[in-house]
Amino acid sequence: MTAAADFQPETDAPETTGADDNDTQAVADAATAADVATDADAASPEASAPDDDAPADADDATGSERPSPDAPAEESAPADVEVEVVEIDVVEVVEVVEDSEVVAVEVVGVAEVVEDGDVVAVEVVDVVVETAPSADEPWGRVDEDGTVSVREADGWRVVGQYPDGSAEEALAYFERKYTDLASEVTLLEVRHRRGGASASDLRSTARTINGKLDGAAAVGDLASLVARVAALTETLAAESATEAVAAREAVDDAVKARTELVEKAEALAARDPRTVQWKQATADLNSLFDQWQSQQQNGPRLPKSTAQQLWKRFRDARATVDKHRRAFYAELDEAHKGVRDRKTRLVEKAEALAPKGEDGIPAYRELLDQWKTAGRAGKKVDDALWARFKAAGDALYGARIEREAADAEASREKIDLKRALLDEAKVVGDERDITKARSILTSIQRRWDEIGRIFPRDTERSLDDELRRVENALRSREDADWKRNDPEQKARANDMTRQLNDAIQKLEDELEVAKKSGDKKAIANATDALEARRTWLKALGG
Repeated sequence: MTAAADFQPETDAPETTGADDNDTQAVADAATAADVATDADAASPEASAPDDDAPADADDATGSERPSPDAPAEESAPADVEVEVVEIDVVEVVEVVEDSEVVAVEVVGVAEVVEDGDVVAVEVVDVVVETAPSADEPWGRVDEDGTVSVREADGWRVVGQYPDGSAEEALAYFERKYTDLASEVTLLEVRHRRGGASASDLRSTARTINGKLDGAAAVGDLASLVARVAALTETLAAESATEAVAAREAVDDAVKARTELVEKAEALAARDPRTVQWKQATADLNSLFDQWQSQQQNGPRLPKSTAQQLWKRFRDARATVDKHRRAFYAELDEAHKGVRDRKTRLVEKAEALAPKGEDGIPAYRELLDQWKTAGRAGKKVDDALWARFKAAGDALYGARIEREAADAEASREKIDLKRALLDEAKVVGDERDITKARSILTSIQRRWDEIGRIFPRDTERSLDDELRRVENALRSREDADWKRNDPEQKARANDMTRQLNDAIQKLEDELEVAKKSGDKKAIANATDALEARRTWLKALGG
């Protein structure tokens, strides 16, 4: 160990009024002497223990000279001098760095030398010098009785006993406990670095670990673990503040989102029940409720009063919608009951037409018109009743289809006969004598009617259309021939021809006069009128 040769105590001792510079020097010399005197037997047990790493002689470290037994008498208090020992309330620690080691010097107490009522010297009577522990010094030790202690900043602390094993086993046991604590600290730091856990949760874990470290029954550098936890706790405190701000913002956003859901639900509840499409409205309300549950499960926790107020509004809106929906469907069920009764009666009437077969089709069509205006009785009821009503109609139309199929089979020969008559009717158009052509067509028409109706109806209409074209062509020829041979028509045509010839002759005379006079306008008018009359005459065959 090294003595603090340059250590100067501060003015915690009583001030020496009237002392000169020699008194100050005497105080310094006394401090140096006391330091050297107490080097060998310091106050603490650790200081009295042998230290292999400490220098063998404190004088070699400080460069000061140890006082000899023959020291001058003036450096010690005379025998008749009153010596008063005063304990200083304030303990002063001075750190001296020497050879990369921190040496702490603690002044425990001083003695004042009083002569004739004046303080003539101050002597340091007890000094404790502590040297920083070596890096190679073990963290634990085991006494002969198995008591295990851990080295800490203020000395050795007993952590437990391990009487049934060797010293190595005892240290290993408590070192494993230290390793477990170090693992918890490391895990906490890793969780902080990786993120994912909230700072408040990590702070809670840090407090738990810190409680384990306080007086831990473990051997190791507990102080470093405490320092690491303290540093992490300080960081987490700042992050917790940031998280608190973010949490408040998240709560505000969640309140806003919940409020929007409430307002949408209240808007649904405020609609006129008579105009609501209840299937869509129910789906919308269920969607709002699903969103509410999702926000409640995955979102931040809202303040209790706010959450209860919003939920009450949302619940009341749902209750209102449910009330309107029940009232609507109750009224609808009553209406469906009346429609169901009407349609049931229509079904019974349709089924009663089955014995009539095809003849019941007109009555069935009337029932079908009533069915269309009866209204709706609900999907399931409507589907069931319509199936019965349609089956009754299918029976009637099925009878007609069967009859038409039999008629079509019987009409095959008739179709062939009518096609043969159509081939025979082709000569009507080629016959130049209109009277003879009419006689041939009349014979064909009489035989056509004798063949009778044929099925299917489409085939019959197609054959009738072909015969009708032959009839229309012959009728056109007859009309044209009649117009040509009508005496009255001929007389009217002759009279018109004569009038046109007279008009043409008159216009020709007027054109000659105009040409002689050179009147261009009269020439043009006469020419146009003359051309028009000649065209009319040509149309009449003149």
